[in-house]
Amino acid sequence: MAAESRSDADRRPFRSVVRINGTIELPFKGAYVFLVRPLYHPALEDISVEGILHALSDPVRAAIFMEIASADCARTCSAFNQVGERTVAKSTLSQHFKVLRQAGLIRSERKGVEMQNTSRCTEVDTRFPGLIPAIVNAHAVQAGG
Repeated sequence: MAAESRSDADRRPFRSVVRINGTIELPFKGAYVFLVRPLYHPALEDISVEGILHALSDPVRAAIFMEIASADCARTCSAFNQVGERTVAKSTLSQHFKVLRQAGLIRSERKGVEMQNTSRCTEVDTRFPGLIPAIVNAHAVQAGG
């Protein structure tokens, strides 16, 4: 008898999977359950010099990384709505953080609705000694002159 009174959502809870901005929406018992896709962080041995240089080739990404690398605590994505004199759209910021994360330069963790970003400089420095400090110094020289 109970099976006859079930709603359409109860009968087929996994047929209508919809992905929206990194979330997975599942109809379940008349409501929706939201699952968040896990963030990708490469293993230390998968980080490459080419990936790091590509990620830092964009001036906005370089500025974001330099600020995260010099911070003594985690920084939220929304702290970078204004990078230098530029206002950066949220969708563009998301893409910049994704590129930095995939290059192995930052680690991001979800804390509620915010993303907390920290530098992986010490990890990367064990794989490529001196690379990150050289890039940070070169960026400082370029910004100063």
